[in-house]
This record gives sequence, C-alpha cells and structure tokens, in this order.
Amino acid sequence: MFLNILFGVTSTFSVANLYWCQPILIELSVTFDVSYDEVSKLPTLVQAGYATGLLFISPLGDLVRRRQILLLLVFLGASLSIGLALTPKTSFHTFQILSYLAGVVSVTPQILLPLSADLAPPHRRATAMSIVFSGLMFGILIARVLSGIIGQFADWRISYWMSMGIQYLLLMILYFSVPDFPPKNAHNKNLGYGEILWSMAKFSVTEPVLIQGCLCNMGSAAAFSSFWVTLTFLLGGEPYNYSTLVIGLFGLIGMVGVAMAPIVGRFIDFLVPWHASLLACLALCLFQIVQIVGNGLSVAAVIIATMGLDVFRQMLETSLAVGIFSIAPHARSRLNAIYILSLFLGQIMGSAAGTKIFLTYGWRATAAMTLGFTVWALLVLALRGPAVGRYTWFGYGGNRFGGFGGFQGQGWSVGEWYKRKLGQETEKGKADDVEAQNTSLDGDIAPNLEQVEKHNTNPSPECRTGQSEQISAVPSLDLDKD
Repeated sequence: MFLNILFGVTSTFSVANLYWCQPILIELSVTFDVSYDEVSKLPTLVQAGYATGLLFISPLGDLVRRRQILLLLVFLGASLSIGLALTPKTSFHTFQILSYLAGVVSVTPQILLPLSADLAPPHRRATAMSIVFSGLMFGILIARVLSGIIGQFADWRISYWMSMGIQYLLLMILYFSVPDFPPKNAHNKNLGYGEILWSMAKFSVTEPVLIQGCLCNMGSAAAFSSFWVTLTFLLGGEPYNYSTLVIGLFGLIGMVGVAMAPIVGRFIDFLVPWHASLLACLALCLFQIVQIVGNGLSVAAVIIATMGLDVFRQMLETSLAVGIFSIAPHARSRLNAIYILSLFLGQIMGSAAGTKIFLTYGWRATAAMTLGFTVWALLVLALRGPAVGRYTWFGYGGNRFGGFGGFQGQGWSVGEWYKRKLGQETEKGKADDVEAQNTSLDGDIAPNLEQVEKHNTNPSPECRTGQSEQISAVPSLDLDKD
C-alpha cells in the first residue's frame, strides 16, 4: 500500500508540470512582454512534449529497468523546473523550449501505472491502478488551483520553485523505497527499441480489446475535457457571475470525486471490467442529463454533475485499463502508451469542439455534445461483449465471468462466422452423403434379402439335388465304435 500511495503522489506532481502554466498565462505574457496569442500557444507546446514522451519514452518500461528510468524522469522534471523558474525576462523562446522538455519527461505516471499493475495481485489490481490514476487527476486539479492562487497573490515563479522542491523530495523517497525490478522482457534478447515501437503499431490494429477501450476512452475523455473547459464560461456568465477565484475553487469539488478513486477501484475488483465500464458509462450519461436539465437553474446541479462525472469518469478509465492490461502482461507499458494517447486525443477533441460549440450555441448545446460523446463510448462498448475470443471484433459470449481480459466463450466475427458456416455446410454434406449411402445400401440389400428368403423357402430342384449329394457324402459317425 505504501508503494501505491507513493506512486500516486509521484504521479500528482509529475503530471502537474503540464498545467502550472495554464492559470498564469497573463502573468507570463507581462513578464516576457509577448502577446496573448503567442503565450496562449504554450500549453499546446507542453502537451506536444507530453505526447512525444508517451510515444518514445513510456514504452521503455517494457525494455529497461523501471527503477532507473523512473528516477531519471523525476530528476529531469525537477531540474527543468529550476530552469523554468530562472528563465530571464528576455528569453521567452528558452522558456518555450524548457516547457516542451518538461512535457516530454512528465510521463512518469505512464511508467508507474503498468508497474503498479505488475506488482498488485489480480484481485487488487484495479485498486492499485486507481490510486495512480487518482494521483494523475489530482495533479491536473492541484496544479491549476495552486498556480492560479500563487499567480494572483505572488510571483508566478514560486510555482516552479515549489514544483522543484517537491520533486526532489520525491526523488529521495523513491530512491530509498522502490526496488530494482529486472527488465520485463529480459528473456527476449531480440527485443529492441525498434521492435518495441513496431509492436505498438501492430497492437493498435490487431487487438479488439485495445481498440474498443481506446475508442471508449477517447469519447469519455472528450466529454470530460469539454465539461471542464466550458465550466469556466458557464460559471462566469449568467446566472452565476462567479469570480475567477470561486471558479477555481470548483477544482476542489473535482478533488472530492477523485479522492474516491480507491473505493471505486476496490469496487471494480469485484466486477468484470466490462460490466464496470458499462455501469460507468450509464452513470456518466445520467449525470450529464442532470447537467443538461439543471445547469442554469441551480448551482447544486453543477456541483452534483461535477462530482458524479469525476467519480464515474475515474471508474471508466480504470476499468478499461484493467481490461487492456490483461491482453499481454509483458507489454503493459506499450499498451498503456497507446491507451493514454487515446485519452490525449480525446481531450484535444473535446476542448476544441466544446469551446466552439459553447461560443456559437451556448452551454446547453455543449452539454448535449458531451452527452453525445458518452453515448458514443457506450455504443462502442456495447459492440463487443465481455466473454468473447481475444480476436473477436463484435458480439457476445456465454461466459459472464470473462471480462475484457477473459477470452473464454464464443463471439462473432467475420472470420469466425465464415468458419462456422463452412463447418455447418461440411457437416451437412457429410450427413447427406451418409444418408445417400444408407439409401443405396438399402436398395441393394433388400432385393438380395428377398431372393435369399425365397430361396430358403422354395429351393430349386438343382439346389435340392446338390444338397442331397453333399449330405450323402458326409461320412456317418459310428458312436458305438471305439
């Protein structure tokens, strides 16, 4: 449990590196004397660095020792925070480069998440993973809240100094706490970095469980991102007219939902992952309906929707990951990289679409769009049931205990349908052949039997003469003779 909590806290302050800059963009534009348009590109640059790290660094968890790469990433993240805090006022381009690099090395949670799944027993895997996921979500919320408060009441550079101190402290704790695990694929001497990247491409198009999970995750992430981006506009306008500080405090409501992640994870441990995902999708739809109906009427509806969406978004994300990680335990870092990339793409899609729809049609249309994204995730989930074959794309099976990772049972796919159809036709053909042979035999045997029966009843004279001669030719037995 200590390692799980440590992994969660490390995830919090590693992923926070992506979000320190977002609430202080105005202060950054003043400090570096650049336009709002130029400084607004900074969050995109940081996210681009994060995507680079996801693609090229996080898969290394399947190739190298994870303790060493974990310590290196935390060290680099803390060191880059020093550079960001010390960047001169005349070097905005330097600040941009350092921000990009900070995004690249902020993939520590994507090393820790597969590691937590490897260390946990199967019946506790969702609980362990949910703690890391909750740490990741805490990082997003805490960075925005703390950086906004610091930017309003003090120098924005304090955010980066604080980040540096916390990460160096975590580095020391990790150094003395995390064991040195051997490489996961040490037995495979032919597995290199190129093969790791190539296998990711193959997983992306050949694993139905992974593709289904990524599409569900993308839709859910788009809905979640759209909700949080447009929540600021909703609370800042009529009928609420809240200040920026009050709007920022809504992040604390999100923290309440995220804090329930271990309980949610324990609940998932008692369920088939597919069933947990289905329950989460249905609950997300329900809370988004609350948002559509109640937002604008009462702030209570906003609070209820915020907490519900956070809790069940966490449940969906964890249950999908549990199922995906069961595909190939030796490739969990690669599978996780693909999975988190889908989340990343969903966030970009939701943020862009949500902002545009809100500015054009208002918050109710935006809420309807978020519901549409969740329904999309629900429909994708419904296309493939919990107990089908690993390479089955559509359908359901009969084993209700199968889950995403349970490849028992039978489902439906084009290949399987063809094989079954061919097998049925083959069996039918064999049955027809046997029946035809039996019919032919019956037709041939029946006349012969009639002839034999007639022959035995009324034998011909020749036959009777032959039989008499054969009988007379048999020597008699003298039983009295010794």
